[in-house]
Amino acid sequence: MDIAVIGSNMVDLIAYIDSMPKMGETIEAPDFKMGCGGKGANQAIAAAKLGASVMMITKVGDDIFADNTIRNFQHYGVNTDYVMKVSGVSSGVAPIFVDKSSQNRILIIKGANAHLKPSDIDNAEERLKKCKLFILQLEIPLETVYYAIDFANKHQIPVILNPAPASRELDIDYACKCDFFMPNETELEILTGLPVETMPQIQVAANTLLAKGLKNLIVTLGNKGSVWLRGNKITYIEPYKVNAVDTSGAGDAFIGCFAHYYIITGNVIESMKTASLFAAYSVTGQGTQSSYPNKDEFEQFRQQFDN
Repeated sequence: MDIAVIGSNMVDLIAYIDSMPKMGETIEAPDFKMGCGGKGANQAIAAAKLGASVMMITKVGDDIFADNTIRNFQHYGVNTDYVMKVSGVSSGVAPIFVDKSSQNRILIIKGANAHLKPSDIDNAEERLKKCKLFILQLEIPLETVYYAIDFANKHQIPVILNPAPASRELDIDYACKCDFFMPNETELEILTGLPVETMPQIQVAANTLLAKGLKNLIVTLGNKGSVWLRGNKITYIEPYKVNAVDTSGAGDAFIGCFAHYYIITGNVIESMKTASLFAAYSVTGQGTQSSYPNKDEFEQFRQQFDN
C-alpha cells in the first residue's frame, strides 16, 4: 500500500440554503444531497481517485449507513480490510449547510469514529508497516492519533497530520513528531489563539507553532492559496481561479492529492501546486467525494492552466 488513512468516515447530509434559519424559524431550502464524507474518508478517496493504493482504518456503526459507506470505499478502490462495524452505535454523520456564496457550516457527530482504538492499529500492524505514508485527522480519539504517530515513527513512515477539527487539547509534542502539519487558516487561529486575517498575521501565528518544533507547516487558505513554512523559510502557492459552487471537502481534496504526488515526487512545492489545482476542481461541483476528479478528469482540467 502507498497510503494508510487512519481516521474518520461520515455520511454527509448536505442542505443547500438561501439563509440560515433564526431561532425557532422554519424555512424552505432549495436542495438537499446525501453522500459519503468524513475527513479521513475524503482524503483516502481523493488519493485513490488519482491512482494511489490506499487502505482505510476506520469504524462504522450498525445502522443503514454502514454498508453503503463500505461499498463506497470499495467503489473507489480503497482497501476496506480494516473497516470494522461497531454494534449499538450510529455511523458518523455530518449535517452540512451550504449558502448561496458556496460557503459552508458543518456539524459532526462522531458516532462509531469515537470507537477507533489503538488496538485497531495493532490489528493491522503487518499491513501498516509496508505503507509509505500515514494520514491522520482529529475526528477520532486523540489516543489513537498519538498511537498511530508513535507507530509510524517506530517504522520510519512519514506522517501527515491534519488537525481538523482543531482542538486545543492536541499535544504539540506529537504534532512535532509528524513530517507535515496541515491546518487551514481557521484551525491555525484556534490552535494558536492568534488572528489570521492577513499573511503577516498567518506567519506570526505559524511561527508560534514552528518555535515549538514543527518540521513542516502547510496552511491551506481556501481561495487565497496555501503556504509552506519551515524554519525561517516561507513559500506561498498562488490559488487557481475557478467559479466555486461548493467548498465542502476542498481541504481534504488538497491533502489527499498532496499525499499522492508527494510519494511519487518527494517535491513539496510541486505537490502543493498540484494539490491546489485538484482542490480548485473540487469546488466547481457539489458535494465532497463526488466533486473530486479521477486521474483522467484531472489531467484534462490541468491542461486549461498549462496553456
